[in-house]
Amino acid sequence: MPKVDLNSRTSIAQLDKSNLLGSIEALDKQIEHAWADTRKISVKLDAPIENVVVSGMGGSALGADVIKSVFKDQLKVPFEIVRDYTLPHYVGKNTLVLLSSYSGNTEETLACGEEARQRGAQVLAITAGGELAKLAQANHWPFYLIDPTHNPSGQPRMAIGYSIFGTIGLLEKAGVIQLDQEAIDQTTDIIRQQVRACAVEVTSELNPAKMLAYQLVDKQAVLIAPDFLAGATHAATNQSNENAKTLTTYHLIPEFNHHLLEALSFPATLKSTHLFVLVHSKLAHPSNQVRIKLTEQNIATQNLETMSVNLEAGHKLAQCFELICLFSFVSLYQAMMEEIDPSPIVHVEAFKQALKKEVI
Repeated sequence: MPKVDLNSRTSIAQLDKSNLLGSIEALDKQIEHAWADTRKISVKLDAPIENVVVSGMGGSALGADVIKSVFKDQLKVPFEIVRDYTLPHYVGKNTLVLLSSYSGNTEETLACGEEARQRGAQVLAITAGGELAKLAQANHWPFYLIDPTHNPSGQPRMAIGYSIFGTIGLLEKAGVIQLDQEAIDQTTDIIRQQVRACAVEVTSELNPAKMLAYQLVDKQAVLIAPDFLAGATHAATNQSNENAKTLTTYHLIPEFNHHLLEALSFPATLKSTHLFVLVHSKLAHPSNQVRIKLTEQNIATQNLETMSVNLEAGHKLAQCFELICLFSFVSLYQAMMEEIDPSPIVHVEAFKQALKKEVI
């Protein structure tokens, strides 16, 4: 049993010094805030858009992940995500480049921004400040300046509502995608439901996030989901990696069925070290709904531990946030059970400092 009382906000606050819990619980407000702010931004395109490239790292690229997987039936031009220093060779005046960096100082994104400027691409940006805000202002690029009112933890990864809906809002303004108010309302409604279901005051036997956190003690979670949830599962694993400091991974259906089912025999320790979390959705392609069910059965026949997560929202975007919100709570409760403050990312920050000392 953890020394931290998972049913006590006072007990949790003793470890959660930055109030990461507060950021999780304000996810719906982040979305509403970001959507309202991006409605005020004017985006005028100088040439027809033939392709879209989003440059971002870590949590700053998750909005693009969600868009690419949820809105692919709307996308009329190629859509690419760059998690590196350089843009594809085809980028030019008919490319819409969106630069995303919460801090505004992400070196890979700034490098792509300079390259986009040199190539005459049409550029948008999303940031909370830093060098990217200065670059956008200097070049008169439309940009969304995040005002993180509803991110009390101050952690960039916990501003996920701002970053994802900021990206959605800018690309909607540019005419790349369309989003109606009903989808937004469904998204915020399902988040509120999750916040109530996973709240600190809800005891473990009735709380899906606490139950999953308990099952994950000394286990590595492997999320398996239909492909429209690619962005959401990526976000969920990011939260687990950084908040719970645990190695969580994800795989997508149907690709998982074509090779990874044969990878579960060895090492033999898999049976004691892994928990396979199967995400079921009635909004997935009918064949993928069958595949998820059969995949779970197959993994169980190999004597590996499985758990089902059933998403209930009626819109794909809402289901993405249903999953993200659930795993945000899971990651917090995992951290509490390990008796660690979820906010500091010591190894990431140490790596950044070491990188600054190197001559590249």
